[in-house]
Amino acid sequence: MARHPLIGQPAPSIALPGADGETYTLTPGEKGVPIALFFYPKSGAPASTQLLTSSTGSFGCTKEACQFRDALAEKDLFKRTKVEIVGISSDPVDKQKEFVEKQKLTYPVLSDAKGEVRKAYHVGKGLFGLAETARVTFLIDSKGTVRDVLDTTVNYSAHVRFVTKWLDKLEAEEKKAAEAPAASPAADEAPAVDTPNATIPEGNTVGELGRAAEAVQA
Repeated sequence: MARHPLIGQPAPSIALPGADGETYTLTPGEKGVPIALFFYPKSGAPASTQLLTSSTGSFGCTKEACQFRDALAEKDLFKRTKVEIVGISSDPVDKQKEFVEKQKLTYPVLSDAKGEVRKAYHVGKGLFGLAETARVTFLIDSKGTVRDVLDTTVNYSAHVRFVTKWLDKLEAEEKKAAEAPAASPAADEAPAVDTPNATIPEGNTVGELGRAAEAVQA
């Protein structure tokens, strides 16, 4: 699979309605914490269609969303890094509200009904077009840079593991940076030593002072 074009680039800002109908704005890097931004195919489906959507819609998406919920509540790594979890799908606000309330999700779930954010993040359809939105997770570091992207619609359990791996890596990077000794000044930049300048009494020349010294020694 080709490298995602946003890796190594600043993550686009987001302004979308959340499950409560209010606009949620996300500006990566603004809070100085990592972000796990996951796009998923569908918030839910009627029971009669769950078998048809088990890998792309309700079943897989519910499992993935709940795994992120549980990781926030149970994993010390997620708590230490203060990672921000945000879910996005094309479902309308009322569907997102029902999904959040039913699954007791504790993080923002946004409605990208017009596909504007999916386009900004280069997220297409999944399963050869059978799923309206692919299951894609972006790991964004505390500076707002996209560090890596996982694109796998069927393997919903891989996304929390992907985020966990990257949080471990980011935490190790920060620890290493904090322990690095301060750079020592270069040898050729050593401070100069001031030497007092000899003063010559006013009205005397160097020659006159020399002759006076010779007379004293005679």
